[in-house]
Amino acid sequence: MVNSWILRVVAAMPLLAAASLPAQAQPACYTHDKILDRFSAVYDEAPVARGLTQDGQMVQVLSTGDGKTWTLIVSKPGGETCVLMAGEGWRSATHKPKEPGLGT
Repeated sequence: MVNSWILRVVAAMPLLAAASLPAQAQPACYTHDKILDRFSAVYDEAPVARGLTQDGQMVQVLSTGDGKTWTLIVSKPGGETCVLMAGEGWRSATHKPKEPGLGT
């Protein structure tokens, strides 16, 4: 069975801009809107988490409503968005603050 992340990258191939890197090294990159539209249409995934890096890049997790599949993308300030990885079984975690007096 082929890994689902490989299928996701292949599904994103029509969105890819030409690059000079060998095919196996090419990240799946295009505009943020195109990536979101494609993963919504093909995998029924939508953003479920996001954060900003110190250099201003936005990292997002896309997932299905039931968490069956997920995709990790990163968007540069200029608008280019790349698929980093994908997988199965996304589960959101709840942040539990430390109780006062426990640990250092």
